[in-house]
Amino acid sequence: MYIDGVFSGGGVKGVALAGAYEALEEKGFRFARLAGTSAGAVIAAFIASGYSSKEIHALIEEADGESLLDQRYSFLPLKMLQWVSIYWRLGLFKGDMLEKWIADLLRVKGVRVFGDLKKGSLRLIASDLTNGTMIVLPDDLVRYGLNPDMFPVARAVRMSCSIPYFFEPIKLKTDTGIATVVDGGVLSNFPIWLFSKERKRPVIGVTLAPNERERPKKNIRNAFELFGALFETMKDAHDARHIASRYEQNIIFLPVDNVMATEFHLTQQKKLALIELGKSRTEQFLKHWTY
Repeated sequence: MYIDGVFSGGGVKGVALAGAYEALEEKGFRFARLAGTSAGAVIAAFIASGYSSKEIHALIEEADGESLLDQRYSFLPLKMLQWVSIYWRLGLFKGDMLEKWIADLLRVKGVRVFGDLKKGSLRLIASDLTNGTMIVLPDDLVRYGLNPDMFPVARAVRMSCSIPYFFEPIKLKTDTGIATVVDGGVLSNFPIWLFSKERKRPVIGVTLAPNERERPKKNIRNAFELFGALFETMKDAHDARHIASRYEQNIIFLPVDNVMATEFHLTQQKKLALIELGKSRTEQFLKHWTY
């Protein structure tokens, strides 16, 4: 059975999304259209290019997360280099290695640009800080004077994954100047609303968060906790409104509490535990899901 799928962001926690995909594939579900943000953009791109759940499982096991963090070399002490990187480069790591890893894997399936995929089969979210707007890739590239069909999928995924201050923002060269683009999760971490106007088939969303009833209340006792709560609210409130009002019955919630979004040095044991969490939660969901 064909469905549309939406995968949320969550950084390294996104390993759990592979388990959800495995359970869905084993039950005979196939994806006609996919959407994703950040980590969700990675798995959505792999699925759209033709990777099976078993292949993605193997890729995750083989991947060396730390090798994807292309830190700069310098004569400066490490702590000073980190501050300099954030101040001048706007990120601890460049992100080139992450993009190369994604591009190499997509190329195995014959995918380089969006024109290599079925039209409309993949949509990713990024945030344009220069113009203060959300970007739906590849759809919105025409606004920047760019040809969507000729835009590299790996570059779009990297744009969606550029966690602020962790990875350098992408400088998108356009007809009107340069746009600074960061992680789509800043504006929409779970874009399940993307398919709301043209619902051609059942939609399943997979989010790396608890549902609203299970979401813990935030304690705000100092400026750091205020900033964290402010950022989380800006990131999640827009999507939460859509979830609560229309889509909750079609969403698989994968609350991952014991892994940080930037924990790229995951052990094999943690990787397998995340995949199992995603798979078991999805299997439970499918027992009661009606479409």
